[in-house]
Amino acid sequence: MKIGVCGTGKMGSAIALRLIEVDHEVAVWNRNPDRTKPLIDAGAKQFGTPAELAGACEIVISMLLNDAASDAVYNGPDGLLTAELNGKLLIDTSTVLPETNVKLGSAVVAAGAGFVECPVGGTVGPARQGKLLGFAGGTAADVARAKPVLEQLCRRVEHVGAVGAGATMKLAVNLPLLVYWQALGESLAICKSLNLPPEKVIDILSDTSGTPVAMKGRGPDIAKLLAGETIGAPAFAISAAKKDLATAVRFAETQHTTLPVAASALACFEKAEAAGLGDADAVAVPVFWANSSATSRP
Repeated sequence: MKIGVCGTGKMGSAIALRLIEVDHEVAVWNRNPDRTKPLIDAGAKQFGTPAELAGACEIVISMLLNDAASDAVYNGPDGLLTAELNGKLLIDTSTVLPETNVKLGSAVVAAGAGFVECPVGGTVGPARQGKLLGFAGGTAADVARAKPVLEQLCRRVEHVGAVGAGATMKLAVNLPLLVYWQALGESLAICKSLNLPPEKVIDILSDTSGTPVAMKGRGPDIAKLLAGETIGAPAFAISAAKKDLATAVRFAETQHTTLPVAASALACFEKAEAAGLGDADAVAVPVFWANSSATSRP
């Protein structure tokens, strides 16, 4: 099947490589063409605009940074909505506001194409292995059409409702983990005076009832960072995590509710980003908070 991928950052590239591995004919577009070179080397075909890519493919999967990027790729000059879309299927895996996907989806359907939002849980590793968790929003018919491809990318695909429901579910899923990384930083801050080895502190905290599954896998990396060592390439950057928290807080406001804990965590992520850690992995947040809390004590 001819599948286009719009947006080849870390996740978009991992999705494209997975599709190539499972024998699809893959086309790619990125605002910065240099970001597509590893994919071209792997067998993908590069296109100069989103419209050109959409014209050449049966299905287009987009994985874009934020709401503004989604709007530009769909509605900009030579954007997806300027292409002949009749009969095609667009699948959007970006993490954006639900209302953004509702607007984009309506425009896509008006152009004669199907639209499914399917933001995903998981990072680059699961994306390469086809083990993401997908939250699909759309009509039953469109989701059924998208499922064969989504099931090659995801270990589980849940149809959670109409367009907008997938974005809502993704924000709900991300929120507790991101809040936990900040809470962990506060736990580490009050453990500083114990002068225990970092790996022992992390081992103890990992063996408690309040620990999420993610801590089991990322604990060793956090211990390394606490010890002043480096870890591998970031799986989920602080700037991206901050964006997801900000999107959740903003969405809650449209629902006439508040997220006080998430809003407080957002402020802490913003502080880490302002300190120059935007490109660092989100697990650097607890380490940043523990260290900055220690240095700020009287």
